[in-house]
Amino acid sequence: MTSEVVIDVRQDEIAIALLEDKSLVEFQQETRSASFSVGNIYIAKVKKLMPGLNACFVDVGCDRDAFLHYLDLGSQYNSFEKYLKQVQSNRKSLYPFSKASRLSDLPKNGTITQLSQGQEVLVQIVKEPISTKGPRLTAEISFAGRNIVLIPFGDKVSVSSKIKSNAERARLKQLVQSIKPKNCGIIVRTVAEGKRVAELDTELRILMKRWEDTLIKVQKTQDRPQLVYEETSRSVAMIRDLFNPSYENIYVNDATVHNELHQYISLIAPEKADIVKLYKGSVPIFDNYNVTKQLKAGFGKVVNYKRGAYLVIEHTEAMHVVDVNSGNRIKKDNGQEENALEVNLGAADELARQLRLRDMGGIIIVDFIDMRLAEDRQILYERMCKNMQNDRARHNILPLSKFGLMQITRQRVRPAVDLDVEETCPTCFGKGKIKSSYLFTDQLERKIDYLVNRIGIRKCYLHVHPYVAAYINKGFVSLKRKWQLKYGTGLRIIPSQKMAFLQYEFYDADKQFIDMKEEMETK
Repeated sequence: MTSEVVIDVRQDEIAIALLEDKSLVEFQQETRSASFSVGNIYIAKVKKLMPGLNACFVDVGCDRDAFLHYLDLGSQYNSFEKYLKQVQSNRKSLYPFSKASRLSDLPKNGTITQLSQGQEVLVQIVKEPISTKGPRLTAEISFAGRNIVLIPFGDKVSVSSKIKSNAERARLKQLVQSIKPKNCGIIVRTVAEGKRVAELDTELRILMKRWEDTLIKVQKTQDRPQLVYEETSRSVAMIRDLFNPSYENIYVNDATVHNELHQYISLIAPEKADIVKLYKGSVPIFDNYNVTKQLKAGFGKVVNYKRGAYLVIEHTEAMHVVDVNSGNRIKKDNGQEENALEVNLGAADELARQLRLRDMGGIIIVDFIDMRLAEDRQILYERMCKNMQNDRARHNILPLSKFGLMQITRQRVRPAVDLDVEETCPTCFGKGKIKSSYLFTDQLERKIDYLVNRIGIRKCYLHVHPYVAAYINKGFVSLKRKWQLKYGTGLRIIPSQKMAFLQYEFYDADKQFIDMKEEMETK
């Protein structure tokens, strides 16, 4: 299996698509101004204690207060609290972390009254705001690297259970023990298998530097809440967690992000640095690598898969519900049971992809087509378990119940990706009526005239539906050429699959969006 990553960096958001054998399996997008990412660390204040929940609400600058449970304070909270006071007591020099004293562990059966209203706490986001809930926090700080995870005030060296060789586990544990700084715990990740001590030591130094920079920011700043450590960019974070030797290419359409990724890959796998490639084509990057079409086909309430069968996916407040339908497929000659098994197996394949693609978390209930034979139900259960082996998120799958329902739980740390592929018509704004499509090119010409003669933009890009682009470019003296000669503009027509039939977008020479749309055009 080969993997490719396609990164679309836009003016206001960044979108990342992971392709396995050219099939879209993971998709993430977020606004570039988003500040509540998993892994971010804040110095914040306790806003309200909730003894009944044994938890408190903390102000980290989100619209809704963040939630911190007593059990998420961590066993070493007392040590953190004391050291935090030492750091803030002297704003000129940083109190050395190696000299920090370790206090007794926090009792597991304690109460949140350990804290007080208005008290400052150092917290890290472990779950982003979802629906009506604010972020979920922990006071047990950690810094994730490619091979290891650094835990300040930890005292253990743990090795991933996915490393099966006892000899390798013992080797890694011994190596990390020899380089572990004082007052730190280390978790060795699965990808560290076979790594040399020099590589682990280099990464450990980088993580320690991040921890020191965080403390310096806590020491220097007085505003609360204050972001003191920001997780690496989404593109770098995803590559950090997903990178494997099977990656053939990482395509990105932004020079800055390209440089970030190239530097990171050069650090963790120098021999693979050349797979990071800057895309310079005029066609949108997602269109060029067939991501746009797969996004439109893969999202929405109804998802088609094999031979007319389809899934109906509903998102509710408490869970996700999936219904499997055979559609108008022709039944097999040897009976309904085999037909049901084939439809269900296809649904298991598609559902495993959908869970990763939409990053669906929490409880997922799947209503498969009823099957009478116990061996067929077992085959379906084993197929689902096998399909989910490539899923990085922690999950649990239960066999089919007597009602034919399968229950799945999947780790949820951020809202599920839910692209609305049935958007309000961009040309009529939901009114249901538009000007004659025959006059569409006249409307575009008026916009070009306005850009050139009123705003003074002489070079621009016009993104339109591929059919419209073909019409504008057709003929010996095309419409595009006529416009260029008439207005003296360096106009370029870009066919874009994400455009609706009569939708258009203008971009300037620096590829910055120019808002030329007016609702009155549809009247």
